[in-house]
Parts: sequence; structure tokens; C-alpha cells
Amino acid sequence: MAARGRKALDDLRAFALGLPGAVEDNPWGHEPVVKVGKKIFVFLGSEESPTITVKLPDSADQALDLSGSVPSSYGLGRHGWVTAPVGPKGAPRGVAEDWVEESYRAVAPKKLVAELDGSA
Repeated sequence: MAARGRKALDDLRAFALGLPGAVEDNPWGHEPVVKVGKKIFVFLGSEESPTITVKLPDSADQALDLSGSVPSSYGLGRHGWVTAPVGPKGAPRGVAEDWVEESYRAVAPKKLVAELDGSA
């Protein structure tokens, strides 16, 4: 089970890093994040706790309907951040990728969003 959770996180990391200008960082020395510029758009959980934390201005309510999803801690939840499980007991890969992209679009510069949309 843990291996499938790790695979889900690895797949989402690869997806996130494929977005224009995205880079991985490890600012706290444990679970990695993916940023665009200086802004984090996805926190990647651990193999033991395969989750993502993403900013969802449009679909937070949908994400919170998923069993195990919660508003993010440290006050982020009130700004539309959601922590959701991924992997075998969590969001299907396509849904999780949609959430990662929505979070990216919420924080990325307009120029990079235009590049993502193919109009740069």
C-alpha cells in the first residue's frame, strides 16, 4: 500500500514539474513542495501519508467531499487550501492532476498560465 501511495505522489510530482516554470523545493527538510516563482502550489505528502495540499479557488467544496480531505492547517484552509489523500484510497489520478493544475493557475504569473494554455 505504501508503495502505491509513493507512486501516486511521484506521478503527481512529475505532473506538477511539467507545468511551465515549476521547480521542486524542500524548504522544511522533509516533505517536498512544488513552486512557480517563489509561490508554492502543491505540498506533497509522505509515503506514509500520501496527500497533496493545493489551493482550490473553484473546486475546494468538491475536494472536501472526498473522504479524508480537510481544510489545510496553519490557516491555509480559510484561503481555499485543501489537503486531500491520493493513491488507492484517495482522489483518482486525473482528479488530483486537475487540482494540481487549478492550484498552479491560482498562483502562477499570467504569462506562465498563458504558456500553459498555448497562447504565449
